[in-house]
Amino acid sequence: MKPVLIIDDEREICDSISMILEYEGYAVDSTTSASEGLKKFSEQDFSAVLLDIQMPEMNGFEVLKKIKEIKPSASVIIISAHGSVENAIKATRLGAFDFLEKPIDRDKLLISVRNATEQTTLKEENEEIKRTFVGEGEILGKSKAIQKILELIDKVAPLETRVLITGENGTGKELVARAIHKKSERKDKPFIEVNCAAIPNELIESELFGHEKGSFTGAVSQRIGKFELANKGIIFLDEIGDMSLQAQAKVLRAIEEGRIERVGGGKKIEVDVRIIAATNKNLLEEIHKGNFREDLYHRLNVIPIHVPPLRERVEDIPILVEHFCKEITAKHKKPSVRFTDDAIKILQAQPWTGNVRELRNIVERIIIIVDKKEISAKDIDFLFAANQASLDNLIETSNSFQEFKEKAERAFILKQLKANDWNISKTAEILDIQRSHLYTKMRKYGIEKEED
Repeated sequence: MKPVLIIDDEREICDSISMILEYEGYAVDSTTSASEGLKKFSEQDFSAVLLDIQMPEMNGFEVLKKIKEIKPSASVIIISAHGSVENAIKATRLGAFDFLEKPIDRDKLLISVRNATEQTTLKEENEEIKRTFVGEGEILGKSKAIQKILELIDKVAPLETRVLITGENGTGKELVARAIHKKSERKDKPFIEVNCAAIPNELIESELFGHEKGSFTGAVSQRIGKFELANKGIIFLDEIGDMSLQAQAKVLRAIEEGRIERVGGGKKIEVDVRIIAATNKNLLEEIHKGNFREDLYHRLNVIPIHVPPLRERVEDIPILVEHFCKEITAKHKKPSVRFTDDAIKILQAQPWTGNVRELRNIVERIIIIVDKKEISAKDIDFLFAANQASLDNLIETSNSFQEFKEKAERAFILKQLKANDWNISKTAEILDIQRSHLYTKMRKYGIEKEED
């Protein structure tokens, strides 16, 4: 786990936050100097930064700007004893992930830091995809599926219509949403992204619509929601299939009325937002299960765009591999590398359950391990023969059918956890078991999340 940095001119605040986070397993570094904090941030890779506003050397907004210049994907949580709507809005517009008012509520702090570190990881992964999936402002690919998507983007971007993007994890749904924003009439207005799967159900309404001070435990100040922040721009509701039914009802009302209401408030607030939603779930199945509102589905699904998995557009793999090679060799300061046609054919024959992200990781692994200027099929056979070898090994090392079943179950659960980025709820749903049952299985087989 990457460390968390605290920048606050009060040593007592640094120490108290450090104690809370360290108890929860976070590695923490802290400083009471703004300039020292910037130096630490530029020299080390932090997953989140907790930053005070009022500091003698320079204020938190100035530090925030410099942090974002150093690393735009950084998740910065502003902490302040002078909580105000103006400060919260200013911090958010400068790119802050969250705004916490002092004295800091322990539970709110832990939720915010957890979500901030997860968002940093997601942003970094998305940046990897963008660097390889997108060329000079264009989505790379020559397949009919990609060309169809590009044509749809050109058609729908200038309109105000809602769009629903579907596809597996790692296929590039966010890239499609951003491409629509870039070509839309709202391109100079905010593009606000909300990952519905990363926000606990009890906080999703507050995240989307904001809340009034005192509206629930931990609501120590007024909060502006994502819909208000996206006013005149686009709100991208990613993984909307994971949104609670109660929040779905409020989103539906916001679409119908063009107004939202903060949690704990009675005032209707006008908002002008274009909604783009995305999901890796089959929403028709979710409707049948009672997990998703049919009326909201029809409101969102005005223009559907499906991003197919990589295994269904293998003709794009040579283009992606070539792009990966250029990027990875530059990153590691290696000579240029090319994959031969027979090596490409092996890559095209793989299932790629992790889609573009998985392909990039494999290409990087090959470039580092094989370490040749030209990579052929015989150089990479060993990587893909492992799947069959692992099955043979399971059979050979099992002394009974029960032992084989347990080993196979452990391997399958571990594979699904990795495929879903260790999201317990998603994995349990895919395995069709209760979360508690999955936790029991993980304890039984000694399965623990691998540290970065």
